[in-house]
This record gives sequence, structure tokens and C-alpha cells, in this order.
Amino acid sequence: MRKCNKCQKEKPNWKFRNDKKKTCKKCEFRLKQRILRSLVHNRRLTPVERIANRLGYMGSAFMMTSPHLLPEPIGIKTYILAGLLSLPQVIVAKQWNLVLVNLNVAIAYTILFFK
Repeated sequence: MRKCNKCQKEKPNWKFRNDKKKTCKKCEFRLKQRILRSLVHNRRLTPVERIANRLGYMGSAFMMTSPHLLPEPIGIKTYILAGLLSLPQVIVAKQWNLVLVNLNVAIAYTILFFK
């Protein structure tokens, strides 16, 4: 019989992981669960984040379909639209490198469209 250093109860040896452990399995599991739960932050998205995500999905869909439509002017228009629609999502997420990439796509295809 040994005494657990967490719950201060006398417990048989098999309730400990090994001979050197001073915390019983039950207390050790509780401590581990508490630490893991403290690392996870569960939160709801704000309305701005929700709209930005949906616009981003739409922009991604346009980005995927545009190469197949590219020889025609509609492909250029969908690329421009894709670049503009995916901007709110990356701005809200503060991914500034992707903001520049999307602006570059929109500006480049706008110039190509008007040539």
C-alpha cells in the first residue's frame, strides 16, 4: 500500500503505473485531462468571420474552375472574381502574404482583360 501524493489516499501498488510513480493512475489521468482541456479553446465564429469564410470558399471554387475556362474571357473574369472573393477571408485571418497573392491575381488578370 502506498499513499498518492495528489489525493492523499492509501492505495494498493497496482493502482500506480510503476514503483517509482507517486501519483495513482486515476489522479494522473485527471491531471492529464485537465491540462489537455486547458490547451483547447472552444469558441464560436463572429458573423464577419463566417461571411469571410463563405466568400473565401466561393473564391476558391472560382479559382479551381478558372484554368479550365481560361482561353475565353469568362476564364479571366472568374480569375478576377476569385482573387477578390478570397480577399476577405485572408484579411480576417491576417494572412498578409495571401492577401498580396490574391491582389496580384486580381490585378494581373484585370490588366490582361483590358488589353
